[in-house]
Amino acid sequence: MEEVSLEKRTYGADEVAHLLGVSKAYAYKVIRRLNAELESEGMLTIPGKVSVAYLESRYFGEAKRNEGDAHVG
Repeated sequence: MEEVSLEKRTYGADEVAHLLGVSKAYAYKVIRRLNAELESEGMLTIPGKVSVAYLESRYFGEAKRNEGDAHVG
C-alpha cells in the first residue's frame, strides 16, 4: 500500500478566513471564485475547499512561495 503525504493540499473556509483575515462567509466567496478559475482551466475542484498552492499564488504571489528560500548572503 502506498504511503499518503501528510502535507496539507487544500484549505477550508476556516483556514482561508484566518489566513486572509476575513469572515468565514467571505472566505466561502473567495473559495468559489478561485475554484471557478480552476474549473475554467479544466481542473477538478472540491466544493468548500481550495488548493493551498493556488490560493497562495493568487493572493501572495511569488514572495510567499519563495519565503523559505531566502538566505542571508
